[in-house]
Amino acid sequence: MKIAITGKGGVGKTTLSAVLSHLFASEGRRVVAVDADPDANLAQALGLSTKEIETIRPIADMPELIEDRTGAKPGVVGGIFKLNPRVDDLPEEVGYKFNGITLLVTGRSKAAATGCYCPENVLLRRLLKHLVLERNEVVIADMEAGIEHLTRGTAESVDAFIVVIEPGQRSIQTANTVKKMAKDLGVKRVFVVANKVRNESDLSFIKEHINDMELLGSIRFNQSVMDADVGGVSPFQNASGLVDDVMEIKKRLEEELVN
Repeated sequence: MKIAITGKGGVGKTTLSAVLSHLFASEGRRVVAVDADPDANLAQALGLSTKEIETIRPIADMPELIEDRTGAKPGVVGGIFKLNPRVDDLPEEVGYKFNGITLLVTGRSKAAATGCYCPENVLLRRLLKHLVLERNEVVIADMEAGIEHLTRGTAESVDAFIVVIEPGQRSIQTANTVKKMAKDLGVKRVFVVANKVRNESDLSFIKEHINDMELLGSIRFNQSVMDADVGGVSPFQNASGLVDDVMEIKKRLEEELVN
């Protein structure tokens, strides 16, 4: 199962990514969790300590590796370098492994905007394509608010694209933009997860404004999630209500993908 999760900043996509990763791993599934958001805080949401997080380097910040695989120094735009570098060993070589989860932090090219033909982006896009098309693990990718970093072939092969939203016009506007971009890239299944839902009024507002997007489930507003963030601990272990809600979302997702 290959899942890409996106949404406007602060809506809770990283929290959802972390809890789903733990739930799949708790079933004995091998999970690759990809932090493809420049904010790079999936490690904390998964429950890694500050000391552990400090040992993890984003792949985009590994110039020796990038040059070795692409044949060009990072920061080069244009020029000659490998467009299909070897990446199959990277999850084992640079991934951080714990509790059945392999965490990969990709980072972002500093040389140019997303989509540039520079060595960093070529390597990161090839890695994401490899994870989606050529691996057997559950892959959960915590993306930034958009899908420009997905190539058409990768996007078409993602089993589910989940847009996390919260009650509010800006969040829903982001979801509608992502839906259009996903359609242009051939993504077949785009779901919505409503987060920070306080009451039936919030849920009704979301259902009314997501147009033809399918609501996969909702997560109730939970103070313990915010407390976990403040304390730097995993919400999976410190917010039982959240885990119950995400478990229902996971069940619904699996039912939808079987059908």
